[in-house]
Amino acid sequence: MTLTSSFKYVTLLALPLAAASVATTAVAFDPTGKVECIAPSDPGGGWDFTCRSVGNVMQELDLVPANVQTINMAGAGGGVAFAHVVSKRAGDDQLLVAASTATTTRLAQGQFPGLSADMVNWVGALGADYGIIAVSADSEYQNLNDLMDALKEDPRSVKFAGGSARGGWDHLKVLIAAQAAEVENLPRVAYLSYNNGGEALTQVIGGHVDAFTGDITEAQGFMESGDLRVLAVLSEERLPGEFADIPTAREQGIDALGPNWRGFYMPADISDDALAYWTDAMDTIYESEEWQSVMSQNGLMPFHMTAGEFEDFVLNQIDEIEQISQDIGLIQ
Repeated sequence: MTLTSSFKYVTLLALPLAAASVATTAVAFDPTGKVECIAPSDPGGGWDFTCRSVGNVMQELDLVPANVQTINMAGAGGGVAFAHVVSKRAGDDQLLVAASTATTTRLAQGQFPGLSADMVNWVGALGADYGIIAVSADSEYQNLNDLMDALKEDPRSVKFAGGSARGGWDHLKVLIAAQAAEVENLPRVAYLSYNNGGEALTQVIGGHVDAFTGDITEAQGFMESGDLRVLAVLSEERLPGEFADIPTAREQGIDALGPNWRGFYMPADISDDALAYWTDAMDTIYESEEWQSVMSQNGLMPFHMTAGEFEDFVLNQIDEIEQISQDIGLIQ
C-alpha cells in the first residue's frame, strides 16, 4: 500500500465551496462571548501560529464577537490537548483546536492511548506546507530517481536528515517516496533526527548527511543562496511562484504526496448548526484576501477542505500512515 490515496482530494487551487459563506447562510447558531483556540504546543510553534493567525482573520471578518483567545496546552505531541477536548470539552461549540499532519501521524501510531479521530469533529484545513526531498548543490544525485536507485541497490547508502523524531512526519515522507519507488526493506533506510529542520539542513549543506527531508518553507533560505538542490516536492502539481521550477515526485514517476496541512478540530457533541457555522467560517476565511495574504507571507500553499471531505481525508490519512508505520516496524 502506498500513502497516496488519502491525498486524492489535494489541489493547488481553492476547491469549490460546498456551501455559501457565513455571510450569506442563515444558520441558527452564532458565536457569543468568548471563542477559544487551543494550540497543543508552547508559543511560537506551528499550532500556535495557526490559532493566532486564523483568530486574527476571524476577528477582521467579523466571524467572532470579539478576540479569539489562544490557549497553549503543550504535552505529548498534542495528546494532552486531544485528551482534554475529548474528556472535558464535549459540546463546547466555541472551541477550536489547531491540528496538522503531525496530529494524524500520532493518532495513526497510537501515541494518544485510548483516543481516536472519531472522538472529535474535523472542521477544516486552511493551507499546507509541502514536503520536499533535497540535497546539497554539489551532490551526486541530480534527480529523485537517482537517489531512489541508490536506495534500491542499498537502503543504507543514503543518509537522510530531518527535524522530526524517527517515525515522525519528516521520516515518513522519505518512506512514502521510497515505497512509491518500490524500494525494498524500508526499515533499513537511514534517517537521522535533529531538533529542527534548520539543524538538519546544516548537516546536509555541510556534507555530513546525504539528503534532507522536511517542508519547503524550512529550505527556502538555502535554496535562495544556491546551497541546496530540491530533487522533488511532494505535491500533486508544481507549486506557484518562486517554487515553480521544482519538479514534483509524480513528474518523475514516483507517486508520493506529503502535505503538512494546517487545520482544526472541535469537540464532539456540538450541534449541527454550530458545526455548519464553523464549517462555513473555514470557507469564508480561506477565500478572504486577509487569509491569502497571511498564507503568502508565511509560505503556506493552497490546500482547503471542510467538514465531511476533510474528515474523510483525515481518516484515510490515519489508516495509511498506520499501514506504513507497520511496514517499517514502528508499530505492531
